[in-house]
Amino acid sequence: MSIPLLSFFTGGGFLDIGFAHAGFKTVWTNENNNTFAEIYDFAVPSLPELFKHGKLQEKISDRRSIEEITPREILIKAFPIKRPDLFGIIGGPPCPDFANGGKHRGHEGDHGRLSKTYIDHICHIKPPFFVFENVYGLLRKVKHRTFFETLENQLENAGYCLDRVVLNSLDLGLAQDRERVFLIGIKSSLIKNCLGKKLRTSERAWFPWPKIEKYYNAKKRFDWPTIVRKRNIPRKPKRIPKELMVYHLLSNIPKNLPNAKEGFKPYSRKFKIVCEGDISRKSFKRLHRYRYSPTACYGNNEVHLHPWEKRRLTVREAMRIQGIPDEYALPKEVSLTAKFKIIANGVPVPLAEQIAHSLKNFLKPLNRKGSLLGYP
Repeated sequence: MSIPLLSFFTGGGFLDIGFAHAGFKTVWTNENNNTFAEIYDFAVPSLPELFKHGKLQEKISDRRSIEEITPREILIKAFPIKRPDLFGIIGGPPCPDFANGGKHRGHEGDHGRLSKTYIDHICHIKPPFFVFENVYGLLRKVKHRTFFETLENQLENAGYCLDRVVLNSLDLGLAQDRERVFLIGIKSSLIKNCLGKKLRTSERAWFPWPKIEKYYNAKKRFDWPTIVRKRNIPRKPKRIPKELMVYHLLSNIPKNLPNAKEGFKPYSRKFKIVCEGDISRKSFKRLHRYRYSPTACYGNNEVHLHPWEKRRLTVREAMRIQGIPDEYALPKEVSLTAKFKIIANGVPVPLAEQIAHSLKNFLKPLNRKGSLLGYP
């Protein structure tokens, strides 16, 4: 049976897509950025399998800021007939105020304070489980970590058992070095059914976070090639899994795929002189065809350079580096800046899917008891 989800900060729906692949069903979505909401409304129906089986919402349910929406409004819209016994909340509050590339305004920033609002909504709605996702910077700086720990205390006081982890999409089979913080909460009254034992307050390391031995610790485990000098063509390494190298993603894109030809025109001389694999600079990072991509963090027209062509990545190439399905199409009329921003803001789909599979397996004892009402 599909477990219903309320999706906050939905963006392009990448977290939702990952959870849908694992068998969850989004019944309510929220996105306050109108451009992102328009992209979602256009793109989601282009995913026939998920859309046809009702795993994703056709349109953004509410475009207001979550600071303007009450928990009661959300529950009435999501569950007009009856609130099910088993459902969850997922979301990744905007992260610029916690990111290394931001100004570190933290919870005092316009974006940062939404993390507190998100937690407040969870505590009022009281779902059996929730997922909170954000940048690793939330734990790196003392100021941000202290704030995050106050949120954890609030959730524990509201009756949740918590576990958190930093996961890298590279370690789960995607050719991108992208670390994200995940916090999962399960109602303490349900933990014994799922885990077979009770947990102490503040106990951690109990959730079965996803781990794929084939890729685990990939950055240190494999002998990655270095910068390519003087226009040489690099040799393909033999022991690195092909799915961890961007060549696997960039070399076989059909020209008729949506957004395959969309990209910024190469005007700068740097497109010709930056060596393949040189990612040392803040901008104009050029990918290496046989390495993983640095974090897809695109803004102000800054997009990674293609490994062997004198240009930046196209929209479709950037989507592949985020693990977004090829069927997912962005509308032509939206600016390139907005397209790259929504791509970079999202959770890699394969990473979301791995989290979702682990969570679904953990919740199986609750589903077997028939606690899910009205959602086949």
